[in-house]
Amino acid sequence: MNSQTMSSQTMSTQSTEVVLFDVGGILIRLAGVGVWGEMTGVSDEAEIWRRWLECPVVRDYERGHCSADDFARRMIDTHQLPVAHHEFLASFASWPDGLFDGARQVVNDVVGHVRTGCFSNTNDVHWSHPCNQEIHGLFDIHFLSHIMGHVKPDNEAFHHVSAELDCDPGAILFIDDNIINVEAARACGFNAHVAREPDGARRVLSQHGLIR
Repeated sequence: MNSQTMSSQTMSTQSTEVVLFDVGGILIRLAGVGVWGEMTGVSDEAEIWRRWLECPVVRDYERGHCSADDFARRMIDTHQLPVAHHEFLASFASWPDGLFDGARQVVNDVVGHVRTGCFSNTNDVHWSHPCNQEIHGLFDIHFLSHIMGHVKPDNEAFHHVSAELDCDPGAILFIDDNIINVEAARACGFNAHVAREPDGARRVLSQHGLIR
């Protein structure tokens, strides 16, 4: 490692006060992308995510504005899904599919003077899943859309987070697997990066000198 690289990493470490992880796709496997694509007849992953993030029903539910039962009924009606209410909810509840290997370790390996948190679009059904409960205990801070009342990629979600942390947005390193959310975070001043799975997150953290 040359002196320029060492200097850059040291500066990044000193300027970062908080590391925030998205949960799905970074720490937890999500089976839902493929399932939702099959339900709606869309095969392109980027398009699946765009439609999911922009869906008014999803936005209401993940902001905590409706119940799981209302969410299921409205999704079936809005997207004309050929499934019964109970079938949709059972499938939806199974979308979190366990922790990736190395998920706990990458969080635990963040340098000790930097706070860690999760920043996730989620809901009462998914957050109560056992694998999400395992994640809960890893973090000092939790920013959950259905509790905050804000969802990524809305600017309000990022402004809420930086206000709650009481730090400059540029001091927040945010890792998400979705480019839509990362671009929105960057527009709000966050030091945001796209990564997938714990290995991808570890590479970003290493580049910023934030791994033990």
